[in-house]
Amino acid sequence: MSELIIGVSGVRGIIGDGLDNHAAERLAQAYAAMLGKPGRVVLARDSRPSGAELAETVGTALVEMGFEVIDLGIVTTPGAALMTIEEKADGAVVITASHNPSQWNGLKFLGPDGLGLSAEDMAELRRMFHDKSFRPCPAGKEGKIRPNHSTHRIHTSKVLGQIDVEAVRRGKFRVVLDSINGSGGPGARLLLSELGCELVHINGEASGEFAHGPEPIAENLTGLCEAVKEDKAQVGFAQDPDADRLAIVDDLGRFIGEEYSLALAVMAVLSQKTGPVACNLSTSRMIDDLAERFGVQLFRTPVGETHVARAMRQHKCVIGGEGNGGVINPEVVMVRDSFSGISLVLELMAKANKPISQLIEEIPSYQLLKTKFACQHDRGERILQAVAETFAEEKLDRSDGIRIDWPQGWVHVRSSNTEPIMRVFAEAEEESSAEELIGRITTIAQKVT
Repeated sequence: MSELIIGVSGVRGIIGDGLDNHAAERLAQAYAAMLGKPGRVVLARDSRPSGAELAETVGTALVEMGFEVIDLGIVTTPGAALMTIEEKADGAVVITASHNPSQWNGLKFLGPDGLGLSAEDMAELRRMFHDKSFRPCPAGKEGKIRPNHSTHRIHTSKVLGQIDVEAVRRGKFRVVLDSINGSGGPGARLLLSELGCELVHINGEASGEFAHGPEPIAENLTGLCEAVKEDKAQVGFAQDPDADRLAIVDDLGRFIGEEYSLALAVMAVLSQKTGPVACNLSTSRMIDDLAERFGVQLFRTPVGETHVARAMRQHKCVIGGEGNGGVINPEVVMVRDSFSGISLVLELMAKANKPISQLIEEIPSYQLLKTKFACQHDRGERILQAVAETFAEEKLDRSDGIRIDWPQGWVHVRSSNTEPIMRVFAEAEEESSAEELIGRITTIAQKVT
């Protein structure tokens, strides 16, 4: 049986092969024990069919531990984070495996601020999960479950309050949205309706029957590209299953890459107000260029929205996120949020009166390549050590794996927080240069057993 992956992004596993009701129950009990005195916990899930039974198990376990459970049903992860704050809850459990394939599911644990738990807290949760010494509350002191179906309305309202709605409405944009039958469809449909957009919604039912690979990358979005061209839309948006990530197709029907989601959002915000920006180590240098253009400071963090969000809070950043399509607008909620990304991109299009294809031409272009290979944790550590020794004389950042910077480009190699794989990112002005950088890392990795 496979092991559960327990890291800073939460817990993930394959249903029936590492993750089952028994594991979900113990994880919920461990989380409740960490919270201490029984209080209030938000419970939510994405649309995966396996989520219903897991949510029932988690809800029951929390009730038996004395907690009041606010059950949001099928909602987005950013929506659940926002409702944790709105409900003044002690935390939240979101049943989701984000962009992983449908046979996966997971549990994401949030604190009262809506942020994911720190690496230290997740390490403690892992210890308590394996300790297995949990006791339910005494008889008569159990908690209860209270449904709340207002998440999409509240989330949409918060997003609309942070942009120029009338400017977007005047644009009368035709938008194609691919929600992959995940949790983001109903709320995004409401958002785009309020923004006066003509919506062509594909895969918009929250059924969990993913119409294509769930990660919003080029190979999975050919249908969206075709729909944008066929419907003569101004833009195409793609969400992942829990709607915290956003990818964009331009008005010419071209997938422009997840990196542009954050770049365009940064451009939208910095064109209206000044302030610092934060992103992770694997994000494109486009963000450096935009920060320099607008005269603001950029802070880089380890990969993971919690790291970025904490840096944003510390430095009072006006916008931030991750290059995987994760836009964080602190005025809405301090987690990656496709709704925030959608609204900021539409606002930028409206105020600049320019199509996406022209807006991206105003941002310096790079070739960012991403690859991955299967790699267990212990081998990953040996690979990182070999990379560090090979490039000992170069500029190294070891806060998250290893990032190496040269004037002509950079490479970042790290173990995934959510899968038993190693990821390698490389960026340069020319694709051949980025390929060369990745090749240097993979050659080192192949020599490590």
